[in-house]
Formats: sequence, structure tokens, C-alpha cells
Amino acid sequence: MNTEKSHEHSGSARQIALAALGVVFGDIGTSPIYTFRECFNSEHGLPASEANVFGILSTMFWSLIIIVTLKYVVLLLRADNKGEGGMLAMTALALRTAEHRWVRTIVIVLGCAGAALFYGDSMITPAISVLSAVEGIKVVTPIFDDYVVYIALAILTCLFLVQRQGTAQVGRLFGPVMLIWFAVLSLLGLMEIAREPRILIALNPMWIVGLLQNNGWAAFVVFASVTLVFTGAEALYADMGHFGRTPIQRAWLWLVMPALTLNYLGQGALVLAQPAALENPFFLLAPDWGLLPLVILACSATVIASQAVISGAFSLSQQAMQLGYLPRLDIRQTSHEAQGQIYVPQINWMLFVAVIVLVVSFQSSGALAHAYGFAVTGALVVDTLLFWVVVRGLWNWKLLPSIAVVGSLLAVEMVFFGANALKIPSGGWFPLAIGIAIYLLMSTWRRGREMVARSLGEGATQLESFLESLYGQCIARVPGTAVYLSPDANSAPVALLYNIRHNKVLHENIVLLTVETLDQPRADGHRQQIEQLGHGFTRMILRFGFAERPNVPLQLARGKAAKLAIDREDLTYFLGNATIIPSPGPGMALWRERLFVMLFRVQTRPTDFYSIPVDRVIELGVQIEI
Repeated sequence: MNTEKSHEHSGSARQIALAALGVVFGDIGTSPIYTFRECFNSEHGLPASEANVFGILSTMFWSLIIIVTLKYVVLLLRADNKGEGGMLAMTALALRTAEHRWVRTIVIVLGCAGAALFYGDSMITPAISVLSAVEGIKVVTPIFDDYVVYIALAILTCLFLVQRQGTAQVGRLFGPVMLIWFAVLSLLGLMEIAREPRILIALNPMWIVGLLQNNGWAAFVVFASVTLVFTGAEALYADMGHFGRTPIQRAWLWLVMPALTLNYLGQGALVLAQPAALENPFFLLAPDWGLLPLVILACSATVIASQAVISGAFSLSQQAMQLGYLPRLDIRQTSHEAQGQIYVPQINWMLFVAVIVLVVSFQSSGALAHAYGFAVTGALVVDTLLFWVVVRGLWNWKLLPSIAVVGSLLAVEMVFFGANALKIPSGGWFPLAIGIAIYLLMSTWRRGREMVARSLGEGATQLESFLESLYGQCIARVPGTAVYLSPDANSAPVALLYNIRHNKVLHENIVLLTVETLDQPRADGHRQQIEQLGHGFTRMILRFGFAERPNVPLQLARGKAAKLAIDREDLTYFLGNATIIPSPGPGMALWRERLFVMLFRVQTRPTDFYSIPVDRVIELGVQIEI
């Protein structure tokens, strides 16, 4: 089913666009709090002259046009995987078109690297967003100067504590609050533009040329701070599956981008009129009576932005687990209505610890800004490279047009990436270190699973041969149905072989079940495949999309599976409980094999991941050496 059409039937485009404001645009929508200020940070050595103010504003505006509007809103929103977007969705899409093994390897490496950088972004966004909003208290009164960090820590702690409850109820407020937020951004900007209308000439891109000519290296360095203007652009693509393409495009073009542009221009006009306002131009846009309400509204908006990023990390983790890039983790559904409303405890507390460490270590949003851009620009570059594979392999663009379009985008992004690489010693090392660590985990897990599958395949018994040999034996059959989970539909499950070898008994009805994950978000009409093998044996394949949580008992009870006449009260699941032993030799380095074993041991049990009742499970041990 076309996702866009389903969204149009389920509610008006306006309502969906309103809901998207909080989830999709929360991150990019709160950037005005700190971006313009950071561009004139004294560390950059860029004076706030009239020409420099115009040059910075022009760079910010055209960054929004090229990277956000052209790349994401116009191009990437069309690169949907059955309506789903995001880093891993595009990776699955690119893998579908990659014919050569070396291309597939590069795509997988890029997908893992991009996902790893997204986790780094997910840690920094709550820290810098909430901290920058709370810092507005300093403008209202200096009384709380020494308590800004503690207030931010308290807000963030509450935010992560409530994740287990889900966001279904409070999420309904996200859209209206962000609508008010963007309206306030526009109003504050318009008020200052009306006082200094000549600021509008900053939209001329020639000011960017002047900025570079007049400042040289200092202008290149400041591009790292300009990056903050498009943080959260990835969310426009990643959340397409929840809201559809059209509502996101409309909300960006008709509300979000105009509001951001007006506010940035307003801040520039204020600084030209009052250079001292550069200390905190966003909050100083407000009149004295509106400062405190603006601080409260900013805190609300940054909490919403943080919530959106955390929820995005949960969704990405679910996709990564389904596609085999992460071990199984606990996935808890927090809403009976929305499938995307999930809670992953391990990811939640990992993010919480990282965010608290960031706030305590960096102490201010200005210091955190050094760490922010590297993860953002790294993810941008990965998106563009994966997009090139899609336009060549799936859209069949000719070589020259694809190089012209994608190459131009990549050239712009590499400028920002290079500027942020200079910030590695002063904070950019954090997302880089997190990205490397998570990439190692993901690549080790994927490689380890391949080694386990190969080891099992080498000693596997073909299903047809097994059944032929079985028919000639006199094995006792007992009443009931047994379900044997097997990773390979064409091989006899190890648990079945062990059961016959040690117990010498079989159930009357035996279902050989294989669970497959597709390279699309939902399985749609290809969920089940059932084949009767004779003598009480049935081969069944259940397929799930990478955005779905597999529920085996539910699927056994519905659809085609109902023809099996399975009695839930007389059903037993047999699982193979593997023990992995690392060994020196070909494969991975010994330390990576040990890391894989550790991940294998701490992953969620298959009974929880597949929603199988534990009181109906029998596990049979098997030892695998890698």
C-alpha cells in the first residue's frame, strides 16, 4: 500500500503536518537558540562587522536551501523504501540495487557508519538543546547563573525517566507547542526586520563570496558553526514513514523554513543595531516582559526536540536489530494504536548516561557546539553517498547527471565536514569516538552472525535428506504440535536433530519455522509461506519488515496458519541454545570474536524478542566454534 495515500485517508494533510512539527522539525526548529551566536564565537576570530553579519546570514540561508530543501525535501524524500525513510531504510534500498559484492560491502559499511554517527547525534542533541534553552535564564536574571547546569540535568533526567511510559499522550501536545514556537520565531524576527529592513539584502549569495574573500581561513573555520543551522535535517527523511512525504514538504516550505529564515535575519538585524546583543541574540529579540515566557517556551521546544531524537534512536535500533546490525534488545510497545511508539530500555539508558556526561563535562551549549557538527555532517555525507547508489541503480540516472547533482551536493557537504573536522580536538572527538565504538559493535555483530551461520551451514543436514532418512525409522509420535525455529528453511533444525538423538520421540504435528526479515519496512501481503512436507511435517516461513516487531504466536494463529489447526494449549516451541566459543584462526581478530560472544550472551532471549511464551519452550544446547 502506498504510504502517502494511507496517510491521506487516515487524516487531513494539515493535521498530519501539525503532528510532524514536533517530531520532524523539533531539532532543526530549536537551532536559532544558539546557531547565530556561535558563528561569532570569539574563538573563531570573526568580527561582527556588517559585511560579516550579511555573509554569515547568507551562508545560513543558502545552506537551508541547498542541503535541507533541495537535498532532503526535494530529492531524498522521493527515495523511500515502501514509504519508509532513514539511514538504514536507504541502506536496504541501496543493497537491493548493488549487484557486485564489493558494492554491497561499501553500502553496508556506509550504513553502519551513518547509523553510528546518528547515535552520536542522539546523545548531543538533548544536551545542547536543553542546555541552550536553560541558559536563557541568565538573560532574565543572573541569580540562577550557577544553577544552569543543575536545572538542565534535572530536566533531562525527567525526560529519560518518562520514556518507559511512552509519549502517546504528551505527544499530542508536541504539534501545537511547536506551532506556537514557530509563530513566535517568525514574530520576533519580523519585529527586528521592520526596524532594520536592509538586513534582507543578506539573502544575496554574493555575500558568501565576500565573506570568504575578506576573512579567508577564519571564514572556513566558522562554517563549522554554520553547520548548526541544519542539524536535524536527517529527521525530515527518517520520519517519512510516520507522516508521509507531502505533509513534511508542506510544513517545511510553508512554515518551518520561513520561520527560521525570519528569525535568523531578525537576530542579524539586532546585532547590527546593538552589537552587545551578540552575547545572546535569540533571547534578546524578545521585549523585557517576554523574556521569561520565551525561556519557558524554549525549554518546552527543546524537550520536544530531544524527545524526537530519542524516539528516533529507538526506531533506528529496531531497524538495526531486524536487519542484523545489532543484537536483539528489549522492545516494548508503549501504544496500542501506533506501531512506531516503542521503548528500548538499553538504548534509553545508554543515551541518558552519555547525555549527563556531556552536560557535566562541557558545562555550556557553546562548548557542546564544537562536538555537534562532526556527527551531523558525517551523516549528511553518508546519506549522499548512499543516495548516489540509489539514483544509479534504482532510478537509472545516467552517469553525468548523477555526478552533477550528487557531486554538487557532496562538494558543499564536504566543505562543512572539513570545517568540523578541525573541531575534533576541542569536542568533535566525542561523536567520532562514539561513532567508531558503535561501528565496531555493529560490524562485529554482523560479521559474527555470518560466521555462526557458516559454521552451522557446514554441519547442517539437508531437510529433504533428513526427512527421507526419518521415514524409515520407527520413532514414537506423541500428541501435540512442536514448532522448531530454524535460521535456514532448507536445513533440518539443530534442535530437532538433538531431540531425536537424545529423546527419540517426535510430536504428531511438527512445524519447521523460519523467520525472515525483508529489506522493506513491512511484509504486506507476503507474510506467510506454508508447505506441507508429509508425515506431519510442515515448513513455514514468516516474513517481517525491518520496521516491524516479530510476533510469532500471533502469526501462527492468523491467516494461512489457521489451516494448520494449531491448538495453542497443546503447542511446544523448541529452540537451540547456542554456546559460542571464540578461537584463533581465520575470521575475525580474537578480541572481536570475544566481543561478539559477549554481545551474544547479553542479547535479549528469542522468547522475548519473538513474543513466545516461556512456559511453552524447550531449549536444547549446541556448541559453535568460530
